[in-house]
Amino acid sequence: MNRRSFLWQSGGGFGGLAMSHLLASDGLNQPQAHLNGGLHHPAKAKRIIQLFMTGGASPMDTFDYKPELARLHGQNLGPSEKQEGFTAKPGAILKSPFEFKQHGQCGQWVSSVFPHQAKYVDELAFLMAMKSKTNVHGPGTYMMNSGFLLPGFPCLGSWASYALGNLSENLPTFVVLPDSKGLPYNQRGPFSSGFLPAVHQGTVIKTGSHEAVPDLFASKGFSFTNPQADHAGMALLNQINQAHATKHPDDSRLESRIRSYELAAKMQLSAPEAFDLSKETQITKKLYGLDQEITRDFGQRCLLARRLCERGTRFVQVWSGPQGATDNWDNHGSISKELPPIAASVDQPIAALIHDLKGRGLLDDTLLIWTTEFGRTPFAQGGDGRDHNGGSFVSWMAGAGVKAGTSYGKSDDWGYQTEEGTTYCYDLHATILHLLGIDHQKLTVRQNGIDRRLTDVHGHVIQEILS
Repeated sequence: MNRRSFLWQSGGGFGGLAMSHLLASDGLNQPQAHLNGGLHHPAKAKRIIQLFMTGGASPMDTFDYKPELARLHGQNLGPSEKQEGFTAKPGAILKSPFEFKQHGQCGQWVSSVFPHQAKYVDELAFLMAMKSKTNVHGPGTYMMNSGFLLPGFPCLGSWASYALGNLSENLPTFVVLPDSKGLPYNQRGPFSSGFLPAVHQGTVIKTGSHEAVPDLFASKGFSFTNPQADHAGMALLNQINQAHATKHPDDSRLESRIRSYELAAKMQLSAPEAFDLSKETQITKKLYGLDQEITRDFGQRCLLARRLCERGTRFVQVWSGPQGATDNWDNHGSISKELPPIAASVDQPIAALIHDLKGRGLLDDTLLIWTTEFGRTPFAQGGDGRDHNGGSFVSWMAGAGVKAGTSYGKSDDWGYQTEEGTTYCYDLHATILHLLGIDHQKLTVRQNGIDRRLTDVHGHVIQEILS
């Protein structure tokens, strides 16, 4: 057994977890950036919480009011041919079964499925003409996270970790909180670090499990794994490390691994406290909907996202819905029956997160993002379902550097295709990086002879929604 294998196995399960996910603090193989000041210009945002609605949230049933659909309801005006990514032949024009009203001083239209978020539209900046290059879930999910339709490319969270490093030495830089019902399309692919060092991939925390962070502490079934044994093991490792460092003074890899073990030890103290929601007040728990079955899972994860950001995690991703045909935003069967429960599961927790971040002053330097992989068709599938549609969908942003109560872009009268101010994932990513103090055109990594970047060869900062 070589030295590296010995160090890995001697460190135990959690030491391995730390080495896999938490070496961002060593600064190896990444640009040297001031943690809070940005890489290329002063940063407005210090940290990010991204809320991702798996399956394709319907814009014309949530935020994109289309009265023309009511006028044309039942008419066969859609394409006669089945489009790429459609699961069935298009049906007749389908009006939204939900009531829309204008809210806030900005007058943003919001469907009745989002009564709680509707109260906070003056805090949000809407991108009303988002567009995808695909109508297929897998490629669409990759595109919204990495900027590419294929696997193998780093996601937004990984680029942020790579460029800026960590804000805390006690917690992971990039944390993923998947739906308790399962992982999204592409499984762990949307949080991959791609060709960047593996340290920058998302650390997946399964909040629905009895052990959110596996192997944080040794099993009680092994009596010899106690603090005294840990100290003895670390002392032995220290002797081996000292001997190796003396022989190889120019090898920086050993120092980085020593630091990873130190970080693992720190997490044994910090992680349990960060994940312990029992310390929150009953008022806060009720605010996030932890007292209701329908909102409990997403509410817990939104509350945990706030706690992690408070404690120094730079990027937290919260997913709504697993992959598959049910329990997500992929409402093929019936918009009127399938959309309300999934919308209700996130609406109150998201509103609570906005309220809580603002009340604690965190919204001043935290960027909050709501998005999905694509939209849905304005014509029916089957009875009153809707098929996939990359032609137009809605995203919104709030917080650091965002012009609150604004919107940019417009879809056509059916909500089928974008019409004005079209924005792709490249533009969203460029804007997010800009708020983090990063020029998306300058953040590159040489890979197979190509200077790769998150936005590929595309993207512009959406100045219209910035303060």
